[in-house]
Amino acid sequence: MIGGVKRIMIEATSCGGVVIFRRKILLLYKNIKNKYEGWVLPKGTVEAGETHEETALREVLEESGSKAYIVDYIGRSEYSFTVPEDVVEKEVHWYLMGTDSYYLSLIHISEPTRLGMI
Repeated sequence: MIGGVKRIMIEATSCGGVVIFRRKILLLYKNIKNKYEGWVLPKGTVEAGETHEETALREVLEESGSKAYIVDYIGRSEYSFTVPEDVVEKEVHWYLMGTDSYYLSLIHISEPTRLGMI
């Protein structure tokens, strides 16, 4: 209980990629309802029946339009955040990826996003 409110712990797993092309890293610029603004790596939630690798590849494709391939598993990161009345414990599995093209397109994106390579 925090501040008189009973919090439910929710565990969530996401997967994403560090996509490199010609010694540059693919980043997405996100601006969500003017509450969050910044550069992020592509990642997303594991869907039923998916492996972590499949999730990472799908999310990179959906968020950037880049058809990447996995080079190696990098590791995982963990963090938590609160949503109304709940605490989410997030685990993210990261994969090193390559791509054969830098011609990226915004095919399907759920939030406003810009692409960048650093």
